[in-house]
Amino acid sequence: MLKIILIVVVLAIAGLLAYASTKPDAFRVQRSLTIHAPADKLFALVDDLSAWKQWSPYEAKDPDMQHRFEGPASGVGAKMAWAGNSQVGEGSMLISESQPDRKIVMQLEFLKPMQAQHVATFDFASNGDTTTVSWAMEGKANLVSKLMSVFFDMDQMIGGDFAQGLQNLKKITEPN
Repeated sequence: MLKIILIVVVLAIAGLLAYASTKPDAFRVQRSLTIHAPADKLFALVDDLSAWKQWSPYEAKDPDMQHRFEGPASGVGAKMAWAGNSQVGEGSMLISESQPDRKIVMQLEFLKPMQAQHVATFDFASNGDTTTVSWAMEGKANLVSKLMSVFFDMDQMIGGDFAQGLQNLKKITEPN
C-alpha cells in the first residue's frame, strides 16, 4: 500500500513539473495610470531613487526597510540596494537608461526571498496637462518561477503593487 502511495505522489510531482514546464519562458507585468501632473514632476520622483520613499508601495510594506545608495543622486548609474522583511526581501536596482520626462529603465537584482534578475521600465507619455505613467517589469521565467505560477498569479501579485505605486504618485503630485 505504501508503495502505491509513493508511486502516486511521484507521478503527481512529475505531472506538476511537466505542466509547469509548459508555462511561458518570460513574463511581463505592467500597469498604467493617467495623472494630472507634468511629466517632469513625475519623472523626477522616479529618477531620484531616494524619492521612492515618498511613493513606493514597498515602503508601506516595511517602514523599517534599510536603503543604501550608490552613484549619482539620479539618472544613469544611480543605484539603490534594500533589505527588508519577508514582504520586500533584499536586492538592488540600478538605473541603466534615463531619458528625461520620457523613460527610465532599471536593472533589478533580487537576492531574497529568491534570486532573480529582471528589468523594470517607466514610460511617461505627456498629453496636455496630464501624463500617463506606465510601470512594467519583465524577465525570464526559470522552472521555479514557472512552478510558482501554477499556484500564484504574478500579474495580480506584482500588478497590484504597481497600481498602488502609481496611485501614490498621483496622490502626491496632483493639485488638490
